[in-house]
Amino acid sequence: MTDTLIRALEREILDDIPLARAMQLRIAAHAPDRLAMSAPLAPNINDKGCAFGGSLASLLTLSCWALVVLRLRAAGEDCDVYVQDSQLRYLAPVWGELRAESQLANGENWDDFFAMLGARGKGRLRVVATVADEAGKPATTLDARFVALRREAKSSAA
Repeated sequence: MTDTLIRALEREILDDIPLARAMQLRIAAHAPDRLAMSAPLAPNINDKGCAFGGSLASLLTLSCWALVVLRLRAAGEDCDVYVQDSQLRYLAPVWGELRAESQLANGENWDDFFAMLGARGKGRLRVVATVADEAGKPATTLDARFVALRREAKSSAA
């Protein structure tokens, strides 16, 4: 995955999603099967001085979404990606920088996802993400299912 592709997606997120811009989100690291997205605490603080739950939810969701989008773009696929459903758990407060680490859920793999996308023009994939506390323990977790729909399939279905 090229740094150019990663920076282009980060710019797109900041340009197209006002909330992401206000949160000051950044793609902090990326590997083919993992993505880290970060945001400073200051614009994401709540009345107790720790990270706002809505910011954590947004960061986790966007981290997972970006992982799927980057893999699709690297494969030359033109898809819209949607979160279908998710489960969010708040386990502990986050008092410092927010950093979401996303990866495929256990039992998921890119080969099956791309096979389904190729056969049906639509693919589903579960992705998980975690924001850790200062001690490195999970503070907030997300388990989400994403759907990728080929734009050509979407327009021909209309």
